Amino acid sequence: MNIKKIIWTSILIAMVCAVPQASRAGSVGSDILSMFPKESGELAYADLKQARQFPWFTQLKEQMLPPKFREFETFLASAGIDPNTQVTELTWALVPGKVTTDSTAGSVPSTDQIVGVALGQFQPATAEAYFTSKKLPIVKIRTFSLFAFGGGSGPNDLFFFFIDSNTAAFGQRQQLEKMIGVRFGEGQGLYANTDFSALVDQANGSGTVWAVLNPAYTRLAMQQLVPETGQFPAAAQLTSKLKAMTISIKGGSGVDAKFEAVCGSTDDANTFAALLQAGLMYKKYQVGTTNPDLGALLDSAQIAPAGDRLDLKLTLSDDQMQSLIKRNTFVVKM
Repeated sequence: MNIKKIIWTSILIAMVCAVPQASRAGSVGSDILSMFPKESGELAYADLKQARQFPWFTQLKEQMLPPKFREFETFLASAGIDPNTQVTELTWALVPGKVTTDSTAGSVPSTDQIVGVALGQFQPATAEAYFTSKKLPIVKIRTFSLFAFGGGSGPNDLFFFFIDSNTAAFGQRQQLEKMIGVRFGEGQGLYANTDFSALVDQANGSGTVWAVLNPAYTRLAMQQLVPETGQFPAAAQLTSKLKAMTISIKGGSGVDAKFEAVCGSTDDANTFAALLQAGLMYKKYQVGTTNPDLGALLDSAQIAPAGDRLDLKLTLSDDQMQSLIKRNTFVVKM
């Protein structure tokens, strides 16, 4: 999966996991957050236990989940781990590798790796016994057994390990080794990046689903969310000045999502608001009568600058969500 597809997947996971209990805000403890790498470019949280209460959750999940992760779920199930029932909360981060630089729009990540922590109820001894009996790859790192999905030797092969019976970590081996190093005091964790971690603490608990993106991932997310803004010459310069984005999603009778971009200045936020509004109008014109529910959603989007912040709010009713699913709106093309 390339970086653009990963960004879309992360945003769609956030959209999928909004839940009916509007009063409940999801949060994750600082003991978990502190284990993530200092270099994390995007960090997100979802309360999966609550998300499963939506009657359309399973259908939407199947529509947007990449095939590789479906295979990973099947693989976990064979080892006695059912992600659909045993995992209750999920926190994940994207760690950038290579970046591409545009002289006008700024740098964006072109490759990255994922690392995450799942909370739930697990049976580590059962999983290790299964891997041993099947002679599947197991890598020992300090006191932990890393179980491989695939051959276990490729740089992008996925691994997972149990921190304890209620906590499991997953991702590429390089990132998991960093996480273990942080846990043993041999590396710098998320809180060593003061600017990013401050936004994480601010977003933590703001919604049942929330996410924080650093400048590079914010630029990439804007390109993916509203690529139509690229039609305007001033957009590239404004995008290059973006400092961060936070995403907060809550639920009631439908789904409420808020995207807040931190711009370079108050003037930038005001100009970007006008460009974003124009971009959404252009997108609505593009979908025309082929997807009226998406057009209605774009038409109802609320865009408001506030100082150097730019807020985009979207609201979907349950009926709109069902209709959008039927039209395959959330399919992630591979």
